[in-house]
Amino acid sequence: QVQLVESGGGLVQAGGSLRLSCAFSGRSFNNYAMGWFRQAPGKEREFVAGRSWGDRSTDYADSVKGRFTISRDNAKSTVYLQMNNLKPEDTAVYRCAAEYWGTGTYKDKYDYWGQGTQVTVSS
Repeated sequence: QVQLVESGGGLVQAGGSLRLSCAFSGRSFNNYAMGWFRQAPGKEREFVAGRSWGDRSTDYADSVKGRFTISRDNAKSTVYLQMNNLKPEDTAVYRCAAEYWGTGTYKDKYDYWGQGTQVTVSS
């Protein structure tokens, strides 16, 4: 069974940076696409960024392109989300997700989810 544990959230001022981490365990990490999603209060969950299985391709939501970077360290079975130039509208609970042989896009169904980590950006 795949388990995902996020860390790295917190409170930051607008314009600041945070790096989220998601530790993967239970299966072969390289066979899974990894995605980051977020959900703000009163809003639907939205796809933020993803990286395909085998680390072949990357996808981003338009709202974060140029500011966020997703990366994966297969040796550590960990996926990261580097978030720069944060804005108050980035405030949300961020969750990582995994999909076996997935594309790393919003189209994957993502069978496994972490509990989430809160990111709060003050203005």
